[in-house]
Amino acid sequence: MYRRPRSWRHTTSLVLSTAVAVLFTGTGGPSAAATPAAHDTVGRSFARAGAEFDVPRDLLVAIGYGESRLDPHDGKPSHANGFGVMHLVSNPRSHTLERAAELTGAAPDALRHSTAANIRGAAAVLRSYADRLGLDAADRDDVGAWYPAVAEYSGSADDRTARLYADSVYDFLTNGVRATATPGETVAVRPQAVRPERGRYTDVPALDEGGSAAVGPLSTDYPPALWVAANSGNYTVGRSASISAVVIHVTQGSYAGSISWFQNPSSNVSAHYVIRSSDGQVTQTVRDKDTAYHARSGNAYSVGIEHEGYVDNPAWFTDAMYRSSATLTRHLADKYGIPKDRAHIVGHSEVPNNDHTDPGVNWNWTYYMQLVGGSTGVPVNLDFPAYDTLRSGSTGPQVAAAQTLLNAQGFAAGTADGVFGTKTGTAVKAFQSARGLSSDGVIGRQSWTALLSAGTKPVLQEGSSGADVKRLQRSLTAALGRTVGIDGSFGPSTAQAVRDFQSSRSLTVDGIAGSATWTALQAGR
Repeated sequence: MYRRPRSWRHTTSLVLSTAVAVLFTGTGGPSAAATPAAHDTVGRSFARAGAEFDVPRDLLVAIGYGESRLDPHDGKPSHANGFGVMHLVSNPRSHTLERAAELTGAAPDALRHSTAANIRGAAAVLRSYADRLGLDAADRDDVGAWYPAVAEYSGSADDRTARLYADSVYDFLTNGVRATATPGETVAVRPQAVRPERGRYTDVPALDEGGSAAVGPLSTDYPPALWVAANSGNYTVGRSASISAVVIHVTQGSYAGSISWFQNPSSNVSAHYVIRSSDGQVTQTVRDKDTAYHARSGNAYSVGIEHEGYVDNPAWFTDAMYRSSATLTRHLADKYGIPKDRAHIVGHSEVPNNDHTDPGVNWNWTYYMQLVGGSTGVPVNLDFPAYDTLRSGSTGPQVAAAQTLLNAQGFAAGTADGVFGTKTGTAVKAFQSARGLSSDGVIGRQSWTALLSAGTKPVLQEGSSGADVKRLQRSLTAALGRTVGIDGSFGPSTAQAVRDFQSSRSLTVDGIAGSATWTALQAGR
């Protein structure tokens, strides 16, 4: 149990806080002795900052490891606009970056880009929390007594998420840490017996203690997952399209930090699930039936899964994470009838009209899809502003697209290698014959239209979205010989394209893609 502060601690705290303010924000600025040395290693920076602010060095390392794996990411911000190995944050809810600048006299830019300054700034912030809690010198020597300060450092307004963050830090202390910091330095913390004094967090339900009576609520969509709701302003209740895809993301931040960020009303982002790196723990933050804000044009028809880590550091992508995520994706695919292939299980970077790069080159798609139990093939691009006439000897991405479509419809075109050879030509002729088209082995407007539109015939109209809308937009692009934006969203321009197609084919002109319109498209008309 966390010790109650003695009454005289408040006086001590005031004296210490004043001393820190005089040392670092007085007219003379920070003392030379307090300024990080330019040649400090990362390990020395932790030791110096810990000694200067009387914060346990191992605690600082554990926090930094949980936030960044001790990777500064070249000063680039996280999802929550946090910087450096200690994730000093500047966003509408949390301002540890500005607080660190105030306490240390360091410029915000230095705190973002200098690892030594960043560690020192975090130590100063933690010490200010300890002073406010009334920790005296003896308390500060006890790593367990820092628990409430660590929970506050999480920046979470939700006590359950703050406890999750602090518990993770203390797990790192218990199990030990060994990390490679830039540029190749090893920083370690020996495993140690620590009894965290949780204080007011003692009675807060723990989210990650399996089997405990204190466990938080579990997901009703996916029983192995915990449930922590995102802020209601960060998602939309309900969906405008059926679920037909899974989108893989990387958080660019920590597990607890990402869950907290989705609870922040100013973030305007969310995902359905978040998965922890160390052990694959899953937390759901948006119900499957609702539309999370995770992939722009893909929001309406997909389930978003965030993975703790950063795209540029493969150390985050553990086997436990891969296996846990693949189990979740397999569950979603089975539940919602999503094909287990790379056309329907995609990265954030592969969703149309997105500018993100996650999950990045370090994500092992082959291994992941093997775990899911589906096809490991890389998805072939089917979206083009115009569809060229293809014949024997043609090469390139559009040939690969045609081969993929032929194979999917049972006409053996061979490997989708982008080379129009004899096998592809034979498959084209067989397809054309089956569709009542001229069997010449040349993929022109009619054959493209029939290939691209093949499949079910759902009724689509303005407001519809998803993979079927993209299929419609592709086939209209081929049929009309003009670009119809392929974004999966049925807006006014798609409706006009449908009307133009209907008019030119003597169909009822209503702008709705129903059975008659699909039949005409699939016949290559």
